[in-house]
Order: sequence, then C-alpha cells, then structure tokens
Amino acid sequence: MSSKRSDLPLPMALGGEKPSLQHTTRRVTIIGANGAGKSRFMDEMIRLCGNRAYVLSALSASFPEQEVSEIPGSVDDLYRRATERMQYMRPDALSQLDKLSYMLFADELESMLDFKERLEAGKAPRHPSPTPLDKVKDLWKEVFPGSAITRHKGTLMFATRAGNDLVTLNRLSQGEKTVLYYASAVLYAMPQAVVFIDSPSMFLHPSITGSFWNAIERLRPDCTFVYNSVDVDFVQSHSANTCIWIKRFDSAEQAWDYQVMQETPLTEELFLELAGSRRPVMFIEGDSRHSIDSKLYSLVFTDWTVRPLGSCNKVIETTRTFNDLKYMHQLRSRGIVDRDRRTDQEVEYLRRKEILVPDVAEVENIFLLPGVIHVMARRRAKSPSKVMDKVKTEVLRMFRQQADTQALQHVRHRVKREVECKIDARFTCITALETHLKTLVFKLQPRKHYNALRKEFSRMIEEKDYDGVLKVFNHKPMLTNCGIHQMLGYRSKEDYISGVLEALGDKNKDADQLRATIRHCFRVDNEGAPAGQHSK
Repeated sequence: MSSKRSDLPLPMALGGEKPSLQHTTRRVTIIGANGAGKSRFMDEMIRLCGNRAYVLSALSASFPEQEVSEIPGSVDDLYRRATERMQYMRPDALSQLDKLSYMLFADELESMLDFKERLEAGKAPRHPSPTPLDKVKDLWKEVFPGSAITRHKGTLMFATRAGNDLVTLNRLSQGEKTVLYYASAVLYAMPQAVVFIDSPSMFLHPSITGSFWNAIERLRPDCTFVYNSVDVDFVQSHSANTCIWIKRFDSAEQAWDYQVMQETPLTEELFLELAGSRRPVMFIEGDSRHSIDSKLYSLVFTDWTVRPLGSCNKVIETTRTFNDLKYMHQLRSRGIVDRDRRTDQEVEYLRRKEILVPDVAEVENIFLLPGVIHVMARRRAKSPSKVMDKVKTEVLRMFRQQADTQALQHVRHRVKREVECKIDARFTCITALETHLKTLVFKLQPRKHYNALRKEFSRMIEEKDYDGVLKVFNHKPMLTNCGIHQMLGYRSKEDYISGVLEALGDKNKDADQLRATIRHCFRVDNEGAPAGQHSK
C-alpha cells in the first residue's frame, strides 16, 4: 500500500460542488451550531471514505454492546478475527473496551512468544519493537502522571493517583476508561485510516483534552483525524487544524452550506455562534498550547469560556469590541492581561473597561502567592510557614540585587507610554516637532520617577513587603531561582506548576482555596465579579 495518504473527500456543497481536502491534511474539526447538520455531514464523510473510515465513540464503549458491528476494520470485526486467529484469546468480551483490552493482552503474549522463538533460533533483535500495550502504557503515564498500567494474573490492572491499590478496568473512572479506549483503538486502525470521533471532549477533563488528543495523533502519524465538536476550547486548543464550519443542511438538495477554514482562530461570527449565550467569555494573553495563562485561567474561572488571543493589545481591543456589541449577542466578556509595569492609574483604567489585571507583575508570580504556597506545602507534607519564610527571603534577596534595574525598566515603560501620547500632538512644521522633542525630557521627568521608585523599592525591601514585591517584580527566572520547587520536592519549576494545575483540577477544599486565592489576586469574588459586586 502506498505510504501517501489520499485526498479526503467532502460531502456535496450547495451549488453542486464536490470539494476535497489535500492528503497533507491530518486534523479536521467539524463545527457549527446545534441543528446545523454536523452529524449528518460526518455520516456522509464516513460513507465517502469507504474502507478507510474508522469510527470511534466513547459514549457506549465501556458498556455491553446492544448490536455488534459487521463493518470490516471496526473494533468488533478486529476482535472477531483475532479470536479466530488466536485460539487462546477469550471470546467472551461484551464491550468494545473489553475487546480492546483482550487484544492488547493477546498481542503482548504473541510478541513474547515470537521473541522467544526468535531467541531460540538465534534471530532475536537486540531491542524488540514496542507492543501496542507498551504504547498505551506510555501514553497513560503521560496523561495521568503518577499512574501506571501493569499485568497481574492474566489481566490488566491500574495503579491510579487515588491510591496505591491496583484496580481493575471496571473500577476506573469514566474519564480514565475514555483515555484507555481511544489510546487502544487508534493503534488498531487500518493503515492510513480516517479516524472519525464524535464529541472528543466527552468524559475528559478540560485540562487534559488538548494534550490528550495531540498524544493520540502522535501514535498514528499515518492517519487523518476528523472530529465533530461544539466545544470552543477544544477547537482552539488544536494547532494546524482545518475547521469545516457547517452553516446549514438543505434537505431538498441533499447538500450543505459550509466553509472550509485553514486558520484555527475563530471568526467573531463563528465564535458567537458556538458560544451562544451559554457561558461568558474570558479573553486572555498567550496561546492554548504553550502558555501558562490558558491552562491556569481555565481552571480558575471555571464558569467562563477562556479564549487565548496572543498579545495584550489584542485582548484589550477584542474585549472592548465584544462589549460594545453586547446589544447584538448578549454575550458577556472580560479580558485578562499581565500587570507588567503598568501604573496604578493604567490598571484602574483597564479594570473599568472589564480588563482584569492581577495584583502581581506577571502570571508566573501567581504561583508565588502566599495562599498558593500554603496549600501546596500542606499537600506535600511540608511546613507552610517554613517554606513561605524561605521563599520570601529568596525573593527579597533577588529584588534587592535588581532594584535599580527594575526601577529603570518601570521608568522606561512609563516614558514610552507618555511619549506615544505626547508625540501625537499636531505640529505645523518640522521645527515645531523638533522643539517639542527637545522639551520632552523636562516634561517627562524620568529621573524624578526613577528616584521615587527607588525610594519605594527600598521601603519594600526594608519592610519585607513580599506582596508589594510580587506586584512590581518582573523577573521570569524568579520562580525557578527562589527554589520553591525544590522545597516542595518537585524536580523542576514546570513540575511545580503542573502540581498546582493538578490541584486546581480536583474537586476538594484545596482546589477551592487555590481558586479563591487567585481570584482575590484579580480582585474578583468566586463568581468572577468584582469584589463586592455580583454578576448580573
């Protein structure tokens, strides 16, 4: 079979056109409003793909099947053929998940028997190829750090983060079963398959959905993945994602009005259609894959749809635009930008415009808030007060060393902003502009502001004003150099951040305390409204 994927056929478009996607397309997401015809569109794509179609759904995968599929290449068909080929494999599996677990175990046994035979014949390779079970185990540990899959008395057993005891497949949570199902199933897809997945976010926690599907796709680089989703966060979490926007289905012509979009960022019109009036929208800086912002704020502002936009200017402008158009869509929106080196006056102006600004200089400083450190120290069986004292000492030491540089950077920011404003004045000739520029240094008074900042910074150091330092100290290495991860027994700063995110993902008192601490940093209450004011 050729190693090159074929073009992906698409259903009939209004007007009689029969488009297709190039073979280089690996990730397609079908999106659109409820009732637009997305499911019917996917069904037609499945029909057009013929024997390349591989359909998966976690909705009923862990329950006894009411009807066994006869479609060649389906999980049911693969299991049926495996039981015929391997007489020792159990034929009593009732659900697709059971069938996949039996197949994993049988292939593991086949691999070991083959290795033994080759070893006896003197043909054994030095490094046996990873089995499907090996790949599933690796992905499992990636998605659920601290968990493991093992073999015990002829069956698969699972060590979860909930405890040290091994549990059977039936005792896994629905989310864990979903991860196991998709990870196993894609490994058995035919070469160059088109894998169709309906509602990819179902049963999965939002914090792992994007990374999980990226990992799944890495298992089968030869396949094309087609998703049907109304989850804005899922759509935005995928890069290199071709979106097919289904607008409506014309039953008379048996054709669809749809648009193929190569760019992942959604248009305002489509975003409003997907989001509807279900949840308010929180626009943030960064991107959904690499920045801390998206991962953190999705777990902190759980009643909001969090959408990364990249730059702070884009966040400010988009929030303003959406709120100006509220009479059209009734969709509440807010923004979040880092404080950086903004003055108190700039921060208050942004807050009046529905832009949240934290009481720390940048997002990394949130992980050094006393409330966050206390919760994480307690979770790691460390003394919160001792850890806090050490962190405070290190942060103040670094700030003392860099106070002059920090003051200069703050002044530079202020001068840059003021110059942008003052240079916009109207000038009648070049001489007037030159005269204006020569007088700017006297009008801006950078040294006066610098001296005032140095005096304020000296006060913070003398009074050990830790909260004040977090508010003005822009220094990305600080989170690493203060040693918080080592004090709490983490290997790196990234592991510590992951630990905080994991704690926020739980449904317990620790998560509530972390969320309240971070929301307080933005001066909002637990509903996301300004402190002392509830959402309307």
